[in-house]
Amino acid sequence: MLRSKWIIGPAADFTGEILVSVTELTLNDFRRTPGAYRAGYTLSREWPRLTGAVGVWLWAEPLRRRLGSVSVWCDRAGLRGFVGLPTHVEIMRKYRDLGTTRATTWHATDVDPQVIWQTADRWLKDRQPRPSQPNR
Repeated sequence: MLRSKWIIGPAADFTGEILVSVTELTLNDFRRTPGAYRAGYTLSREWPRLTGAVGVWLWAEPLRRRLGSVSVWCDRAGLRGFVGLPTHVEIMRKYRDLGTTRATTWHATDVDPQVIWQTADRWLKDRQPRPSQPNR
């Protein structure tokens, strides 16, 4: 897995409970992968100006057509603000129907990049199919 350096946000010195968000996009074909990665990288340039943004990594597995981010926020309001950015909305409209998305969030008591990445990496590696619900 390729991973960017830790990109700090304006709330990099935040202490207290944080919100971690992990996203994954698996594209249906290889042709879209470079464009999707470039779009994510371009969006990451907004990071230093995002209210409530603590830090983020971008990650990619190009040969598996997978890419995404692990982001850390002061609170859910910061994450919602990011999700609503016009640039983010445009990227999601362009790519969401070209593959499968998966995301999760959790709270942590402090910003420990090593622990956050290890937890996110475990979730990203958990690709086991979930049992289907029986019809009732």
